[in-house]
Amino acid sequence: MAPGAPSSGPSPILATLLFSSLVLSPALAIVVYTDREIYGAVGSQVTLHCSFWSSEWVSDDISFTWRYQPEGGRDAISIFHYAKGQPYIDEVGTFKERIQWVGDPRWKDGSIVIHNLDYSDNGTFTCDVKNPPDIVGKTSQVTLYVFEKVPTRYGVVLGAVIGGILGVVLLLLLLFYLVRYCWLRRQAALQRRLSAMEKGKFHKSSKDSSKRGRQTPVLYAMLDHSRSAKAASEKKSKGLGESRKDKK
Repeated sequence: MAPGAPSSGPSPILATLLFSSLVLSPALAIVVYTDREIYGAVGSQVTLHCSFWSSEWVSDDISFTWRYQPEGGRDAISIFHYAKGQPYIDEVGTFKERIQWVGDPRWKDGSIVIHNLDYSDNGTFTCDVKNPPDIVGKTSQVTLYVFEKVPTRYGVVLGAVIGGILGVVLLLLLLFYLVRYCWLRRQAALQRRLSAMEKGKFHKSSKDSSKRGRQTPVLYAMLDHSRSAKAASEKKSKGLGESRKDKK
């Protein structure tokens, strides 16, 4: 570089690499999964399932947090926390004696069970997972509906109806192919019988034609012999008649 010349800026290649490392390749965020809705009957129990996906291996510092927001309420309260391999049930609220930890971090499972359901349990439950260093991500929510008797959902009924229709269709198709198979088998048997009968008639006709071929020369010979004998007898009778006339 010549003395006094202005210094050049950063290399374009270095700038591109820096931009791609900071902007184009951000860290993947953790993803949490729960059901959208779950139904339970009064006095029964339900399992609130929670699982996650992370770009990191399951850390020893993994944590699960469950929060509850009552139906119509604005604020959510923490009801359960799992950290350092130990579950912690919050001693505040109506769930403190009714929550059971059934998850397993090794299988990326942070599920809990709520026992002895009541109408007051209606609301939204939120599952939050942190798997350091993967701690950035959205939570997932499941809404609990408690009934005197769990109603049959429309999707279940529709699935049962569709399954029944498909079963009937499959049964009809099976019967159709069974009948078709029996009919084709019978047709094949009849075809074999007809072929055997036609072969028998052909052999019989060939034998008859051969017999007729052998009998024809014999008949012609007999006819020629009878004709020659008749002609000889006629000549003989004529000769006798002429000889009698001569004698007279």
